[in-house]
Amino acid sequence: MKIEELDDVEIDQNDSVYGKQIVRVNAKRALVGAGARILFYPTLLYNVLRNKMEAEFRWWDEVDQFLLLGAVPFPKDVPRLKLLGVGGVITLNEPYETLVPTSLYYAHGIDHLVIPTRDYLFAPSFVDISRAVEFIHRNASCGRTTYVHCKAGRGRSTTIVLCYLVEYKNMTPAAALDYVRSRRPRVLLAPSQWKAVQEFSERRPSTAPCSPSGDAVFITKDDLEGYHGTSDDAGKQLAVVPKVLKASPMIARLSCLFASLKVSGGCVPVVRRLPVPEPRAC
Repeated sequence: MKIEELDDVEIDQNDSVYGKQIVRVNAKRALVGAGARILFYPTLLYNVLRNKMEAEFRWWDEVDQFLLLGAVPFPKDVPRLKLLGVGGVITLNEPYETLVPTSLYYAHGIDHLVIPTRDYLFAPSFVDISRAVEFIHRNASCGRTTYVHCKAGRGRSTTIVLCYLVEYKNMTPAAALDYVRSRRPRVLLAPSQWKAVQEFSERRPSTAPCSPSGDAVFITKDDLEGYHGTSDDAGKQLAVVPKVLKASPMIARLSCLFASLKVSGGCVPVVRRLPVPEPRAC
């Protein structure tokens, strides 16, 4: 009976401590959120003035062939982004920071992925990062550029770009950060954002599954009938050997073009199989 009472006390104490932690986290989020709202327009104006006065202070920078990293776009920027080949935009801003409505992107044939993330100290979740990385990859596979932005193109958006480089360019987090800094020197990650990149790198599979993206040639025993082999090889079974080719962006673009002539939608990989000859009579 006494043990049960002690257990109840311990549980109550743990619940109390856990509840206090939740209150502190929520208070911190609320405080940071209020500060972010107050500082949004002053810092946005500061960035606009620097962009006009300093040639090296660019609003966006090209990180990869089909990837742009930058600050929050204005409605007047949408036609220009379209001319640059942008087919998708990832917005990491909260609603009060977003200056371009989704309908305007759609009117210019641009897909829009919105992942609201609080500024300064916070990072997207692992699920949201994965969605954004796949969004970039799908666009790049069809020759479409993706513009990833937050308010200044420094922290939240950089988190997504680093994870994309880790996933599809086989970079380590440190190498990806060094590379992005060489393209956009003012990027700066909060500790939680850098931790999110490292955790994404650790959770990704070590080896990618093999998929028949190239031609697969199927060989049977009948195909080799008439060829002389050693007796040791007689009992061995032949396996299907897939030939996997990693398509370059240009090849992927041509594949999307040819596929669109037959079906509507994205890229459809085509696997050709050699006909299996009928068995010959002995």
